[in-house]
Amino acid sequence: MELSTNRIVHGDNLQVLREMETGSVDLIYVDPPFNTGRRQTRPQMKTIQDDAGDRVGFGGRRYRTELVAVAETGTAMEGYGDRFDDFLGFLRPRLEEAHRILTPHGSLFFHIDYREVHYCKVMLDEIFGRACFQNEIIWAYDYGARATKRWPAKHDNILWYSKDAERYTFNLEATDRIPYMAPGLVGAVKAERGKTPTDVWWHTIVSPTGKEKTGYATQKPLGILERIVRVHSNPGDRVLDFFAGSGTTAEAAAKNGRCFCMVDESAEAIAVMQRRLAQWL
Repeated sequence: MELSTNRIVHGDNLQVLREMETGSVDLIYVDPPFNTGRRQTRPQMKTIQDDAGDRVGFGGRRYRTELVAVAETGTAMEGYGDRFDDFLGFLRPRLEEAHRILTPHGSLFFHIDYREVHYCKVMLDEIFGRACFQNEIIWAYDYGARATKRWPAKHDNILWYSKDAERYTFNLEATDRIPYMAPGLVGAVKAERGKTPTDVWWHTIVSPTGKEKTGYATQKPLGILERIVRVHSNPGDRVLDFFAGSGTTAEAAAKNGRCFCMVDESAEAIAVMQRRLAQWL
């Protein structure tokens, strides 16, 4: 499969991966289903002007909020079932293909949660080699319900593997910088400049009412993907996401001068991406 232009591919990602050339992709990010055993949905909302509504907008106008019915969209309320009888058996052949198609200096970023991360890391060690494991990044956020019988889980895990243990793309100078927690201890110059991130990334989730949201279940923040793309690829490189969902990886790639290939078997995902990425197709 030729990857010289931006592409959205609707189909079985394993079949698509098998058709891709060896050593043809510089950066892969995947956010597969987490095997939570729950159905993942994110209902779409709409606002309608109503003098008795629950929201106040520009000029003091009031609006009410309503769910968008499935019949109106055909997509957003449907979501998907996140349950697998053999989760690792589902992932392994796809990740083996991911290893094959990476360039010698390429990297894989594998996004998962605490339930499966330990099993997935052992599998990725087998596929890539333990020496090619570079980092476990913790994406920490603070949103949602608070558990009362255990510490609330408010983080995801992102495993970074390189194709080669010593030779890989890492442009730290291209990263965004973050504030010092105690700016008074480092001086005005350093405080103004900020510091480079560590392996713990504090970043809010996609706001349910913000401009970034697409209405797609499990959408990840653009800021997380832009950091990965800027540091772990170069302008003109090829970026692949074969669990593409809402297309955040593609937007991060396109905004930073990279070429993208997005693959998903969901018609809902394809429709969302075609709208979101139209200017780059």
